Amino acid sequence: MGSLSFLHDPIENSSSHLTKPLDSEEFRKQGYMIIDFIADYYQNIENCPVLSRVEPGYLKRCLPESAPYNPDSIQTILQDVKDHIIPGLTHWQSPNFFAYFSSTASTAGFLGEMLTTGFNVVGFNWVSSPAATELEH
Repeated sequence: MGSLSFLHDPIENSSSHLTKPLDSEEFRKQGYMIIDFIADYYQNIENCPVLSRVEPGYLKRCLPESAPYNPDSIQTILQDVKDHIIPGLTHWQSPNFFAYFSSTASTAGFLGEMLTTGFNVVGFNWVSSPAATELEH
């Protein structure tokens, strides 16, 4: 996982995109890739074992000693999620999971979460977000 290089020159490796953390075109491109990734996950979720089969400590062995100095591509990140994170999940939304609650994922739920995250809503009181606070009532 990751692209950690121990030969690091922070000035030589600096990226201009780090000074503009939310470039709208890159966000759109990568956002579509993530939506496709999630849609593919749900399309094939029944192929995943409901309960994870990993052993404690499995993920630590996959991680580099420190975070990378330069960002990985979205393709690399999604491949890491597929290879290392998904196997360590309980797949609550699987049609093969018959415990606790039925599937709670919905298009409306996902899109609502995306809106909330996109606006960075912090709704712990009325001053921080009048709309979120009043919507809860």
